[in-house]
Amino acid sequence: MTGPLREREEAHALLAAEAERARAGGGRFVLLRGATGTGRSAMLEAAAAHAAGRGLRVLRARCSPEDTAVPFAAVLHLLGPVPEFADLTPGLDDRGSAARLWRLLRSYAARSPVLVAVDDVHLADEASRRWLVEAARRVDRLPVLVVATERSQYDIDPRPAGLTHALSPSLVRTHTLAPLTDTAAGALVRAAFPTAPDDWTADCVHAGAGNPLLLHALLDDLHGTPPPSPVPDTCAALYPGAYPAAVSWWLDTTGPTTAETARTLAALEQADDAHSRPRPHPHPRRRTPPPRTVAPAPLATTAALLADATGADPARVAGWLTAMTRLGMLRADAEGRPRYAHPLLRDAVLSGWPGARRRAAQLAVAEAMLRRGDRVDAVARQLLGSGPAGVPWVLRVLRDAVAVAVHQGRPDDAVVYLRRALAEPLPDDLRQRLLTELGSLEYASADAPAGLPRLAEALDLPAEPRDRVRTALALGTALAGRGEVRAAVEVLRATEAGLTGHPELVRTVRTASALLSDQDQTVRREAYRWLTDTARRSPELVGATGQALLVRYAATAGASSAKAAMARLRTLLTEPAEPLAEPFLLGTAAAVAQWADELDEAEGLVERGLAGQRPSLLHPMQRALRDVLLDITAARGDYTRLLAETETETGAETVPDTDTDTDTDAETPAAGGPTNADAHALLALVETGRAAQARRLAARFDLRGAPDSWELNRFLYARGILRLSDGDTTGALHDFLECGRRQSARAVLSPVVTPWRSAAARCRLALGSPREAIALAEEELRLARVWDTPRTIGRALRVLARATGGRRGLELAEESVALLRDSPADAELIAALLTRGRLLSTGGDRSRARDSLREAAERAERLGAVRLRSRAEEALRAGGARRTSTAHTGTASLTGSERRIAELAAAGRTNTEIADLLHIARRTVETHLTSAYRKLGIRRRGELGEALKGETEGR
Repeated sequence: MTGPLREREEAHALLAAEAERARAGGGRFVLLRGATGTGRSAMLEAAAAHAAGRGLRVLRARCSPEDTAVPFAAVLHLLGPVPEFADLTPGLDDRGSAARLWRLLRSYAARSPVLVAVDDVHLADEASRRWLVEAARRVDRLPVLVVATERSQYDIDPRPAGLTHALSPSLVRTHTLAPLTDTAAGALVRAAFPTAPDDWTADCVHAGAGNPLLLHALLDDLHGTPPPSPVPDTCAALYPGAYPAAVSWWLDTTGPTTAETARTLAALEQADDAHSRPRPHPHPRRRTPPPRTVAPAPLATTAALLADATGADPARVAGWLTAMTRLGMLRADAEGRPRYAHPLLRDAVLSGWPGARRRAAQLAVAEAMLRRGDRVDAVARQLLGSGPAGVPWVLRVLRDAVAVAVHQGRPDDAVVYLRRALAEPLPDDLRQRLLTELGSLEYASADAPAGLPRLAEALDLPAEPRDRVRTALALGTALAGRGEVRAAVEVLRATEAGLTGHPELVRTVRTASALLSDQDQTVRREAYRWLTDTARRSPELVGATGQALLVRYAATAGASSAKAAMARLRTLLTEPAEPLAEPFLLGTAAAVAQWADELDEAEGLVERGLAGQRPSLLHPMQRALRDVLLDITAARGDYTRLLAETETETGAETVPDTDTDTDTDAETPAAGGPTNADAHALLALVETGRAAQARRLAARFDLRGAPDSWELNRFLYARGILRLSDGDTTGALHDFLECGRRQSARAVLSPVVTPWRSAAARCRLALGSPREAIALAEEELRLARVWDTPRTIGRALRVLARATGGRRGLELAEESVALLRDSPADAELIAALLTRGRLLSTGGDRSRARDSLREAAERAERLGAVRLRSRAEEALRAGGARRTSTAHTGTASLTGSERRIAELAAAGRTNTEIADLLHIARRTVETHLTSAYRKLGIRRRGELGEALKGETEGR
């Protein structure tokens, strides 16, 4: 060990004083105790050098385990070659030999004062130990200073009693060498690396763990990689390897049980760190280290776990953890658990431990955790480092951990657990199910290159028909998500060929084929042609789900009314459905219900559909159901919620803290084409006045290379709205017409999905082509009357009113406003009020115009529709009026859904009854009621009736 001795002044002073006492003729026995590596030997060498300088004769001996069989071996090393002891063998008279050796020491002392320095006395042979104990009783009458060093580290296997345990304390001066403080250790680091930054120095201090041996060894290794190179976390980055060798020697001195426990603790900690979410380490870089204390409960818990895993005495393990924490080898983390002071120290403890032994230890730890009832994911984390065990409980724990991770929204953890589960010996059918689940999660976690081969492998394994269909659905969903729609459909058709005798599963596969084909217009035409022909000839072959798809197809093709579509779907929903096919039926019905302005019913259907999904399995309806939820939120004009939901779906921040064109941060180019969530986010950003952010979002997509899909069409419509709001009327018209061309090619003619005609009509009107504008608006009105909902008809009437103008235009605008008052689409009503207000103003009816524009402005503010509010305020200012303040509270601030639910609750209906009555989820009822309470300024359900009554009387 090199370098200066620090924080040893007290020991130096003691030994110097006792050396002077020996020179004066009075002896003393001094025992230097300390843990391995705390500098006992260095302190002894320093004492010997000092004594020699003061004229003392120095007799040295270093005890070794190899000499324990030779009586008086340590004493003979001290006193030098003595002829009368040359043939000394075990079994002779120890008492006589001791006397002769004592006479020899006296003869040395008669010539000059003597320092007897015995290092590692705990390794001395028994005869030498007895001789030294006897010397402690007699040495006070001689000019002899006896200094011995003894290891005093706490081990799990109790060590024999120390050298002086039978002596009176008055006969021995005992001094214990404490670990280095962080201050002293830091001074050593800075002495070796004067330019080292504070965080690098702190890292070295933690890795040295207050142990001079380890710290000096680490500094020797780091001379090859001085700062700013970071202090490594693994020994593989150290050269020549003095540090791991020192740690290994420290472990060797502790005994096999302690070493096993130390390594098991390291394996436990490593597994916890490697496979859990980030948590603060007890030795965080660039932070002040926590105090070296451990909360009793976490320490006792860790001790019990280690004892169970290793078979050691729990009380001794707890004592060892406490001792190691006081020494600095362990530090308490934020939860009070004892952990190694630095990852490098932990890695060094594990170095040299055979991989098989480490895996066996982690299996033992996992089993111990399971026995004591630890959380299943904590047990599973330990199993990740173990090898295949082939015992039932291992697979059960891993699968349970997968379920927990999926439920908690941690798919990456679930993937790791499944990969470990697949390492166990498994029958083919179970392996097939696990591969399907793993491939689904890998794909959903953006690891599509790994997910697709897993699903393909699962599809090749023998399995029950239902499991094969699940796998085919997952693989088809993944392929379609990558734009390989035809390949997805081919996978499903190949699966269908093996389903003879399972007509319900055949219908499920065919329904999935039709749904996935929505991403490709060519494949879509083929799928719906088959569905239509088959339903006409043999309706039982398509089932309820296939017929529901045909209802949706007719709705988008402009061949059905909302009333007829909903009546048919409600009938289909009462029919028994195959569990794998039920999500198709619910999702399809939810989409149509949303188009039909039955938003609460649509939300309830989505809730049912999502509740029946297994998040760990890809299914074509998972994304479709989430898309319908976005559509519902957009239809309600809840832009704040819509932006939050689209941020979750797209994984991109769509609502920045600021919105400025001077922002120089470029948006990351998006891979693939835009999604429905992207389209909704773009529209919501425009409506809430975040134009610059909307432009950046639109610029992320190069639509020229985007794959054909209905989502691309919806994004084209959204980008057209952005361009129109920016004043780029020509660009907007191009987007609307391209959207229409693509939709028409897919036989999507109805304005229920993308009202591109009314949007294009506005552009034609702005560009001075009123005839073309009227033609587009009239065609949309014709199709809207077929579907026959206030939202679609009201929107078409509004645009036609604007294009027509004059008295006829005002009549159309009045009709639009009247219709939209019964619609949940508040944004469309605001736009209709704006149009009516402008037409009234143009016709000279300024009073009614101001009323209409004020109502539009107030509704827009409540909705958060910044763009519409600005347009209303501009129109008011142009007419010389000021708008009134908005009602943020009271019944006037309630949405239609909130008012309806509040009235039912005031009438005594329970939340469950309201949910059943309105065909919505109970959670939706609770959300609306909470909002209503806030707006009405009440806290309890019992106050609803009075609040609603008071507001009515006030009007």
